[in-house]
Amino acid sequence: MNYSVLKLTFLSAIYLSLSPTMAKANFNDSNNTTVSETIKLNQLGYLVKSDKIAIVPNVPAKFFEIVNVKSNDVVYKGELSTVKVWESAGSDHFKQANFTQIITPGEYVLRVEGVDDSPAFSINDHVFDALHIATLKYYYLNRASTKIDKKYAGIYARPLAHKDDNVIFHGSAEAQHTEQVQYKASQKGWYDAGDYGKYVVNSGITTYTLLAAFEHYPLVYQKQILNIPESSDNIPDIINEVTWNLDWLVTMQSDDGGVYHKLTTREWPGAEMPQEDNRARYIIGKSTSASLNFAATFALASRVIAPYSSNKAKQYLTAAVKAWNWSLAHQAQYYIQPKDVKSGEYGDTVVNDEFSWAAAELFITTKQTDYFNAYQALDVQYSIPSWNNVSYLGLSSLLFKAKALLTEQQYQTLKLAQKHIADNVLSHYRNSEYKVAMQVSDFIWGSNAIALNKAIVLLDAAQLNNDQNYIKAAQGLIDYILGRNPTGYSFVTGFGTKTPMQPHHRISQSDNIKAPLPGMLVGGPNAGQQDKCSYESNEPAKSYSDSWCSYSTNEVAINWNAPLVHALGALISLR
Repeated sequence: MNYSVLKLTFLSAIYLSLSPTMAKANFNDSNNTTVSETIKLNQLGYLVKSDKIAIVPNVPAKFFEIVNVKSNDVVYKGELSTVKVWESAGSDHFKQANFTQIITPGEYVLRVEGVDDSPAFSINDHVFDALHIATLKYYYLNRASTKIDKKYAGIYARPLAHKDDNVIFHGSAEAQHTEQVQYKASQKGWYDAGDYGKYVVNSGITTYTLLAAFEHYPLVYQKQILNIPESSDNIPDIINEVTWNLDWLVTMQSDDGGVYHKLTTREWPGAEMPQEDNRARYIIGKSTSASLNFAATFALASRVIAPYSSNKAKQYLTAAVKAWNWSLAHQAQYYIQPKDVKSGEYGDTVVNDEFSWAAAELFITTKQTDYFNAYQALDVQYSIPSWNNVSYLGLSSLLFKAKALLTEQQYQTLKLAQKHIADNVLSHYRNSEYKVAMQVSDFIWGSNAIALNKAIVLLDAAQLNNDQNYIKAAQGLIDYILGRNPTGYSFVTGFGTKTPMQPHHRISQSDNIKAPLPGMLVGGPNAGQQDKCSYESNEPAKSYSDSWCSYSTNEVAINWNAPLVHALGALISLR
């Protein structure tokens, strides 16, 4: 593998990118063609060996051409598909153009009579490298309790904010604590989403997803340089970045082992920079779900960090076991939002999935069979992972890290369960006229994260079963995220020819820089439209607005970026 590309500095990776189509946001769109009349494709491009599919408006033409940008030569001519309709996009009629046969690296456009040429796109084996760096660098740019230095962030540098060295205990956090009497240092961590809160539950699945990416694809990450303050040490930068968040998480554990639910202000902050938010910050609540998320995350972190720091590995495992034991004694301590708190709730009253995840991670790390017995006794139902349903996370970890600890029958039973989920997603892909494994029911809050977590399930199955069909379906979801969707947007800021310019992200809204922070995945189409903003369409797959107002479709979040990092790492590992 050629790692020289990955050693680009952050600004080089974003603004001097590997391909003309990368990081080329369309600030002034002079194209009068309507969204429904444009060619939709992966705006960054395609890996050499991947399937290559574009969506073409329903024009009379029967054929398409692939044209080399440099020479203007037609290098391929293909037949368009029959007319199709995708129920998630309403009555839009379209055709497919399949140019998988093109395997020569280069820059191309897709040409069809009766419609504008597609944006230029790349075909090469490094087409996702700069994007992969940026989606992970997003976490550095969203660090709390530190100055974001120009050396590492360029124009997105900002002063220290939210030092969190004297956070107030809210009355809900601990019975013996009286509000505004006892305080705690709870520094570092990442801002959760468009706001400046830090939430244990959401932070748990995010940290897991990044650490699992490293566990599954270590060769991709061991030499990747993000240009962050820790880049000069001998620890992979993905672990350095995750450690920043682990250092905060460990402060959220109380002496008895239980874990506080969140650290936020009482009210939502305004559209202001972090250093302008001087509201009092509180540690709020304590919950079983937060404690189990913590136990699972730190059990995993213990084994990942062990080769680099035996002391931290021991500290992490001790903390994980304490959180597990507290959870056993408090199995139904659910988070209830206090009446005086308006920040994100992340409430969850079903915690069997969290118990199973924590049991699986503790079993793998400690090799103590009592944890696996607890896992089996729970008999959870697996589903596509999300912050409030983490059952799949333990299953994945067991399949990739516990084979030697299980009997053949136990392992095959788990493998069959994983395959069942993946096959269900694969059927969505095969039955989709748009060649994307998304259904009408998937277009809810954070639909883009649903797409990417489906991609992870598919990529897991590809490894476990050595089946390329899962990879094709996963690639279809990446193509969807990067522009082959009915909105015509690449949903990652700064990457593609049409990208979000007004994400619901307070830093990007308030920093007086035209382009938002790069590498952020927005939530995506959401038929619920809970923000009551203005939308051009109510069709599920088109229910998206690139506006600050639209927090239900255009907000960003740490748990949405993480599966994009993971899925890109998987695809890069396959080249």
